[in-house]
Amino acid sequence: MRDQDGWSTFKADYLAADGRVIDTGNGGVSHSEGQGYGMLLAEAHGDRAAFDRLWGWTGVNLMRDDVRLFRWRYDPRVPRSGADPNNATDGDILIAWALLRASRRWNDRSYAADSAAIRAAIAKRLVAEIGGRRVLLPGLDGFRQQDAVIYNPSYFVLPALQAFAAADPAGPWDRLIQDGLTVARDAQFGAQSLPADWVRISASGAVTPDPGHPPRFGFDAVRAPLYLVWGGVAGQAPATASARFWRRYEGANWPPPAWIDVQTGAKAAFPLSPGGQAVARLVADLPAQKLKPAPEDYYSAALGLLAEQAARERRSRGASQGPVRP
Repeated sequence: MRDQDGWSTFKADYLAADGRVIDTGNGGVSHSEGQGYGMLLAEAHGDRAAFDRLWGWTGVNLMRDDVRLFRWRYDPRVPRSGADPNNATDGDILIAWALLRASRRWNDRSYAADSAAIRAAIAKRLVAEIGGRRVLLPGLDGFRQQDAVIYNPSYFVLPALQAFAAADPAGPWDRLIQDGLTVARDAQFGAQSLPADWVRISASGAVTPDPGHPPRFGFDAVRAPLYLVWGGVAGQAPATASARFWRRYEGANWPPPAWIDVQTGAKAAFPLSPGGQAVARLVADLPAQKLKPAPEDYYSAALGLLAEQAARERRSRGASQGPVRP
C-alpha cells in the first residue's frame, strides 16, 4: 500500500458505496472510463475491497447485453432501456487492463477470464483497417465513414496494449501498437506539433484534425502523451513535442492553458486543470507539484492520480524506456 492519501481522497469524493465513480461536475453521471480509472487505481493501491465494488457495479450496470463491452455512460435518471448503448473503447481497454493487473496481484483466475473476454471483444469488434494501418475505433457505432475513420489519439492506451500483447501474443496488439505509434507521429499539427482531441484517418492514410470537433489539444488529447510516457516511449516525437510545449510555461508562466487550437494557435483563457498540470509536469519531466484538484472535478482528480502512478511505474523500471509490467 502506498501514497494512500490521494486515493483515499478520491474514494471519499467520487466513489459511491455501491462502486460507482460519480462525475460530480457533470450532473452525477458515470462513465466506463471513470470505472476503468477507479479499478486501475484500486489495483495500484492494493485496495481489493474497492476494486471488487467497482468491478461489481460496472459489470451489472454498464456491460452490454450482446458483447463483452461497456456502455460508455450511465445516468441514474435514465432507465437502461433508454440509455445510449454505444461503448467508449478507452473505457473497455482500461477495465480489461485493470482486471489483468488484478488477476496477477491477487492471483484470481476470474479476473483473468473476465479480462480475456473483454480483450477478445475489443479485438473482434473494435479494430479497423484504414490507409494500410490497423487502428482502434473509438466505439462500435458512429466512427466509420465511407472513406475514413474518426479516431481519438487519447484512446491509444499504450501501456494497456503492451500488457495485452504480453498476455495474448497471437492477438492484434503488437500491430495495433506499431500502427498506433505511427498514427501518433502523423497526428502532430501546427507550429507546436501537437495532437488534436479527435482526428480523421483517410483511406489514403492521411491524418488530419476531425472537422466534426474543435481542432484542439485539450480535454481529451492531454492523455495521449501521458500514455506514451507510461508506455516507455517518452523519447519519441509525439511525447517530446507535448513536453516541449508544456515546458515553455515552467516558472512564472505556469500553468499552461487548458487547450490550444492546433491550427490557429489560439489558446484557452483559463488554465489546464490541476490533474492536467500533473500530467504536463510528468510528460515535460518537471518536478511534481502537490496540487489538489477541485472537489467537483472527478476527471482532474483521476488525471492527477494516473500521472502519479505512471511516474511510480516509470521509476520502478529504472529508466524511461521499456514497456510497463502487464
